[in-house]
Amino acid sequence: MSRVRLFDLARPSRQHLLGYILLAPAVLLVGLIIVYPLIISIDLSLQAVKLPRMGAPRAPFTTANYQKLFASSEFWMACWVTLKLVVVVTAGSLITGVSTALLVNNRFRGRTLARLAMALPWAVPEVIAVVIFAWIFDSSFGLMSWLLVTLGLSDGMIAWVSTPGAAFWAVAITMIWKGYPFVSIMTLAGLQSIPTDFYNAAKVDGANVFQRFRWITLPLLMPVLGVTLVLVILWVFRDFSIIKVLTEGGPLKSTQTLSIMTYDQAFGFFNFGYASAVGVVTLVICVVASLLMLGRQTRAMY
Repeated sequence: MSRVRLFDLARPSRQHLLGYILLAPAVLLVGLIIVYPLIISIDLSLQAVKLPRMGAPRAPFTTANYQKLFASSEFWMACWVTLKLVVVVTAGSLITGVSTALLVNNRFRGRTLARLAMALPWAVPEVIAVVIFAWIFDSSFGLMSWLLVTLGLSDGMIAWVSTPGAAFWAVAITMIWKGYPFVSIMTLAGLQSIPTDFYNAAKVDGANVFQRFRWITLPLLMPVLGVTLVLVILWVFRDFSIIKVLTEGGPLKSTQTLSIMTYDQAFGFFNFGYASAVGVVTLVICVVASLLMLGRQTRAMY
């Protein structure tokens, strides 16, 4: 009888056990999918191994991978390319996304169609989007080079994916096109949560459009934009398929980010210990950046 009372989850004093039981499958799944591979990666980064094999004796602990990593010019070049890409893509996606969200938030004929068109790039798979932009940036008959020549901004066709500077901007433009709809959707959700009474009161006080945006819209959107900014930064950090399909990290490693470097070291040169060290350092950078961004979020006014 006492055992039955012990597992009587309907009793108020036992309700917390029910919560733990319901959360247990999710916690175990997260631990199996995320925590366990993370522990394996950290352990592998501290071993001087090429290709790990099942049943092979474990290599001794060493920091040779990290010493080689921080002394490598390739790693610092990948960090610089990743930083530039994060800044350019985040700024471009934020400006484009907020602008389109402000546009489709207004009432006009065809607003539903405009919202669908705004979200269309986000629904397109990344590989398909990259194939489309590979045709657009083609050096022989690409639309982008033709447009620049027609407008008089270029003297001839541009070799986008075979020139270091042009390749970087080709990747950045593709990522902005693919990522700005997420910013638009998040911003639109934030705009629709702002009470219209704020704008009506500002109009009565004589505030113009820019003043209403500066003192009402922007402050109330900061919590949404803060979270969106963190998610976009993490997406740019981890994105792999766009760069791999479009430029494969070239030319001359001008578009090689940390994710591309991790893949090349692991599956190109089979340096799994060294690749794990690159992945661990990338994870640390992402965690630090997220904590700094989330710690500086602006609170809402209401």
